[in-house]
Amino acid sequence: MAKGTPIVLSDEECTALVAWTHSGKTEHRLAERARMILALAEGKTNQEVAAALKTRAARVSKWRTRFARHGIEGLSDAFRQGRPRRYDAGTERRIVAILEEPPPKGWATWTGTLVAQRLGDVSAAHVWHVLRRHHIQLQRRRSWCISTDPECAPKAADLVGLYLDPPANAMVLCVDEKPGIQALERAQGWLRLPNGTALAGYSHEYTRHGTTTLFAALEVATGQVKTGHFTRRRRREFLAFMNEVVAAYPRKDIHVILDNLNTHKPKRDRWLLRHPHVHFHYTPTHASWLNQVEIWFSILSRRALKGASFTSPRQVREAIDRFVKAHNDTAAPFQWTKQHVSPKGLSRSYANLDN
Repeated sequence: MAKGTPIVLSDEECTALVAWTHSGKTEHRLAERARMILALAEGKTNQEVAAALKTRAARVSKWRTRFARHGIEGLSDAFRQGRPRRYDAGTERRIVAILEEPPPKGWATWTGTLVAQRLGDVSAAHVWHVLRRHHIQLQRRRSWCISTDPECAPKAADLVGLYLDPPANAMVLCVDEKPGIQALERAQGWLRLPNGTALAGYSHEYTRHGTTTLFAALEVATGQVKTGHFTRRRRREFLAFMNEVVAAYPRKDIHVILDNLNTHKPKRDRWLLRHPHVHFHYTPTHASWLNQVEIWFSILSRRALKGASFTSPRQVREAIDRFVKAHNDTAAPFQWTKQHVSPKGLSRSYANLDN
């Protein structure tokens, strides 16, 4: 019987191979090959090692030869080209390009199956794979407002400057109204689910008892809020509320941040002429999120109005007043951190997002 290539191990190789056989994290195939080499280094034949490890002698001979030529690196699997790729980068570009076309008649949006059917030579599974890799979700839709104001950047910079570096000895206020707050009466209570979970909720049926309109002025420096209740949202109600606000800060410059509602900015504002110490600053068109009082309105809705039951607008106003008092007792200013605001338009095609 011909003798195989002799195996001589250095101290480093022996230590590494023994570690492979003892480690629980070593792949089984590598641990088996390490045992082969250690046994061969003891002078055993291929047949003896194969019998001990319950494998074929041809496998032992293969790894003996590989180790003799390449050392420990030779015990790793050689590169395998594998199955030829069925789809290439061109296929991916075709899939993305299809999304720029209108979907077939009768469909509002594309699906992975429709894209595969249109291409004809691409599977639906691969279409979904490409869409996931590009984070494209065909069925998800989001809505947003994009400012079309040509003066968006300067107006936004003006407001951000008031938040981050307000004028000395002046009061900065964010003013807006929340119209049409409904007084909804509906049943409320607890519900026990079959799995034992207890949920608080309310019935989907309700009775309307009218609406009320809330005006609010938020002090940017303190987070304190001053409110006013009205039945309508006209210019006269806005000015009535502003008179109350101005009276609360006598002999002080007041900078008021407002949105572009027509009741806030008439062509000839005689009220501003009578109050030269009041300065109006308007948010860009479709960018009322820059007005901090909108944040407070969201907090009010979630903590005092959502899911509550009211039998009259008066109860709504009383609930709002109670919340305002509790809020003002522990009020703190919002920490404005966004320093740069610039308009950004929609991309009409997905390919443009990568350019």
